[in-house]
Amino acid sequence: MDQNLSTLEIYQDADALAHAAAQYFSRVAAESISIRGMLSVVLAGGTTPRATYELLSNTNRARDIDWSNVHLFWGDERCVPPDHSDSNYNMVRQALLEHVPVPSENVHRIMGELEPIEAAAQYQVEIESVLGQEPSFDLIFLGMGTDGHTASLFPTTSALEEDSLSVVAVYVDKLQSWRVTLTLPVINRARHLLFLVTGSVKASALTRIQAGEPLPAALVQPTTGKMTWMVDFDAATEILQSKATRWADSTIVVKGKCK
Repeated sequence: MDQNLSTLEIYQDADALAHAAAQYFSRVAAESISIRGMLSVVLAGGTTPRATYELLSNTNRARDIDWSNVHLFWGDERCVPPDHSDSNYNMVRQALLEHVPVPSENVHRIMGELEPIEAAAQYQVEIESVLGQEPSFDLIFLGMGTDGHTASLFPTTSALEEDSLSVVAVYVDKLQSWRVTLTLPVINRARHLLFLVTGSVKASALTRIQAGEPLPAALVQPTTGKMTWMVDFDAATEILQSKATRWADSTIVVKGKCK
């Protein structure tokens, strides 16, 4: 990976990180709408991004965003109905969609209630109907699991090998369940990639990535866009103590006063 394309930002805690991520969203939204007339953003599931979405729904912040020109997509989805407690869409609906004026036609969810292969095929069509046959999203939010997975790209799964489709269905043995996920080719074409990682339980995976281990999250390598890792101090503890050099010193930025 070209290290000039990647920045590691370390924040005091999860709250500071969430505020920074919300500011990042607002900045990219204004830029993208000014240049291309719309923002195409891929949202991630999980507790870490939820805090960011809740901040974006705050009245003062929300009114500064032209929601009428924001198109929302999802990086992955569990194969459950949209009102299920495990649904990534449902989480975003509660945290954000119920509070901001995004037109319903701009909300492009993965149909998790369908058969997985059908849901993936339909989502490929949905994305291409908005962004064309070689889609390039303006902004993709990504998380990372303790095993280094991102979206639903888990270690050793076939989805990691996909080199043409933007969306695939994947069965995750360790979870005994099907998922629908964006693939590496479309993720790597994004103009902005934003990883949000918090908690000491993620420290080991971050260190393994820093040391060059090809975990799924390490395979996110933008072709022309900018990638930013926002991590809290707990997640970054091992990195700060490590001598590995995935992130050059010049690209590690400590924000605020850490512990």
